[in-house]
Amino acid sequence: MESTFRTPDTSSVVVGVDGSQSARSAALWAAREAVRRDRPLHIVYGADTDGRALYLSAEIIERVRVNGRELLDDTAKAVSAEYPGLNVTTEFSRAGAVDSLHRAGALHGTIVVGNRGLGGFNSLLLGSVGMDVAAAAMTPVIVVRGIDGAEETGTVLAAVRDEHDLLYAKYAAREAELHKASLRLLHVWNVLESVGEVVTMLDGVDAIAGGHAETLRAVTGAIREEFPDLDVEADAEKSTSVAGVLVEASRHADLLVMGGRRVPGPLGLAPSLGRATHTLLHHAHCPVLLIPRTGSDFGSRS
Repeated sequence: MESTFRTPDTSSVVVGVDGSQSARSAALWAAREAVRRDRPLHIVYGADTDGRALYLSAEIIERVRVNGRELLDDTAKAVSAEYPGLNVTTEFSRAGAVDSLHRAGALHGTIVVGNRGLGGFNSLLLGSVGMDVAAAAMTPVIVVRGIDGAEETGTVLAAVRDEHDLLYAKYAAREAELHKASLRLLHVWNVLESVGEVVTMLDGVDAIAGGHAETLRAVTGAIREEFPDLDVEADAEKSTSVAGVLVEASRHADLLVMGGRRVPGPLGLAPSLGRATHTLLHHAHCPVLLIPRTGSDFGSRS
């Protein structure tokens, strides 16, 4: 299925809240993103009361409804206090969080979710709701992480695998403009993937490296032509782990932009994310903007 998404200058922002501190932080980050885009912010709470109606009493469902609406009101007030000119709307949904966010994203644009960890090592990991939202979304998803106490670096990082990633690089360039930041295009090629292609002569390795460099030059040239006022840096690295290089690079970025293909689940189960994408959503040191892509999964063999 071909993915579709709006560009940053036409896309509103929808954020999910659930009462956790990470979700509240994500809402404030999403509000700032909406201000950058000069678009409204839509706050969603998915109560899943319809899915649990058979075994929950009417009193409990009403309590969930009241608490959910209070959470939405409190979050909207906090956002409005921080960004008084922002147009903020709220939605209490009786469906589950994942379905609610997907439906709102189809109407409003980019979906923002927080990191659902509870502290310690778990704080590095993305919760099941965020992972399910990212895996099946047809619109861009931003997972907000690594923002607590972090100073802005003034850099947007874009992962570039091949020439087909020009579309995502353009998206990253627009984000860099909105953030008033520079853009770093990073192409990482896995040396283990190239073993089967390398002939016994060392010239084979040089040819493969040259091909990767040419891919990056082509994407970089197109970006510089379309965004002449943007400060663009381009780097190519080889490694045995694409995800590892990108995780480390995310330490020095305010946002990581990448395309990520959904991998069909076995026996008709829900789709999942490729290994590299999965790793970055769990371990990146900055927010990750994941754009649905088609074709082979980014770094799936890393």
